[in-house]
Formats: sequence, C-alpha cells, structure tokens
Amino acid sequence: MSEQTDEGIDVRTVKVGSQSLQVATTHGPNGRPPLLLFNGIGANWQLAKPFLQALTSTTAIIFDVPGIGGSPPPPLPYRPSTLARLAANLVAQLGHPQVDVAGVSWGGGIAQQFAHQHGDVCRKLVLAATSPGAIMVPGKLSVLLKLATPRRYFDRHYMRSIAPEIYGGAFRHDPDLVATHARAMSGVTSRGYLLQLLAMTGWTSLPWLWSLRQPTLVLMGRDDPLVPELNGRILVGLIPNARLQIVDDGHMFMVTRPIETARLIESFLSE
Repeated sequence: MSEQTDEGIDVRTVKVGSQSLQVATTHGPNGRPPLLLFNGIGANWQLAKPFLQALTSTTAIIFDVPGIGGSPPPPLPYRPSTLARLAANLVAQLGHPQVDVAGVSWGGGIAQQFAHQHGDVCRKLVLAATSPGAIMVPGKLSVLLKLATPRRYFDRHYMRSIAPEIYGGAFRHDPDLVATHARAMSGVTSRGYLLQLLAMTGWTSLPWLWSLRQPTLVLMGRDDPLVPELNGRILVGLIPNARLQIVDDGHMFMVTRPIETARLIESFLSE
C-alpha cells in the first residue's frame, strides 16, 4: 500500500483480493459513515476533485474502476454485481462497517446495485444524473453515439468540440471549464472503457428498485442531454423512500456546481 497526498486528498494503492485499486480519501469529522462515491464512465477519480474538495463535514472514498486511472485492468470482464462486491470488500478492508453511497451517471447504476446487494452496509443512497439502466428514457441518439467510444479522453480538441453538446449546462457557454475538465482526465484505456460499457449491457434495476429501503436523494440536471430529467422521476417513483432535487445545470453539475451539490448532499446525509 503506497500513499501520497493530492491537495489534502490521500491517494493510495490498495490490494483487494487480486485487484489493485487506486483509492482517494478525504477526511471529515467523525460521527457518521463515510461517503463511497462511484464515478462516471471513463472517469478517473481526479475528475471528482472539485466535489471532493467542496465537502466540509464528510469523509469520502472514491476509487478508480479497474482499467481506469490508476487501477490496472482486471483479467476478466465484470458485471455491476462484481464491482459492488469489490467495493464492499474495499470498504471492509478500510475498516468501515457501513457507508453512505453516491453514484454519478454510469456510477449511479453501480451505486444502485451496491445498495441492493449490500443493504446492510449502505446506510443512505445518492443518485446523481443517472437512470435505472438499460431500460431508461434515452438522451439524443447523436449524443449517446459520442459516448460509445473513449475518444474524448484521448483527443482533448475533440473533447472541447463535443462537451457542450453531450454535457449541456455550464459547458455550453464556458470554454475555460471545458479546458479545465479536459486537463484532469487521465489514465483511461480503450479496454477499460469497453469493460465499463459491457458491464452495463442489459443491466437494469427496475425489477428491484421497490425493495431498496435506504433513504435516497436523486439529483438531476435540468439541461442534461445524456440522462433526461424524467429518469430521475422514474427512480423516485419506484424507490420507496426517495426524493428528487433538480439542479439548474447539465449532466456534470457535480463538477460545475461542486459547492451547491456538496451542500445538498451533506444536508441530506446529516438528517
């Protein structure tokens, strides 16, 4: 286990079974479980740094999915259930009997799976800019096709050209924001990205959302070309103890409005 510090965030490599994971941790006051965060597709943990640094009263744990960022690819493909089990083992290895769980976009599916599969470990659930999986209200086809490849992670000029269209919100009118986001991207591989796409192929949470008992906060962007707001309303309609909060931004509101998003989430977690 190696460790370093990145602007107040502890970064280390943790071996969970046969899989090495790059894990980043922030340290807040004691008193409630830490927040385990699942990132979006192709996203290394650094892309969540603005949100992590905006947290004021929460310990947070985030790790790079195998094949992304600082985590080497796994020998075999995985499913959401595999990743949920890996995350639960990581949490136990770090010494936490219980966590709050948040998931963004692709990571929102893994968060739902974690809450379903490890209900005794998951205290509260936060779902941001996400959907029930394969059976969802889709975004525009032209936008979804641009997510079928990881080109935006390799070609920063391409990223700058498509970011307003695929992310919406603040990315539509702030070129500096796009450039900052592009600089933070690193470590994605074609194989790792493909494994993430395959993991969610055919997966849906619709058959068992009714069984989730965790208090749940669903956050959706008003201008989200990828995951329309209606998906959040479906989640809230099916999860028994859930409520919806609309953020006046796009798909990446946790990056573009980190302070506002952190306050919403911390207020919910402290209830």
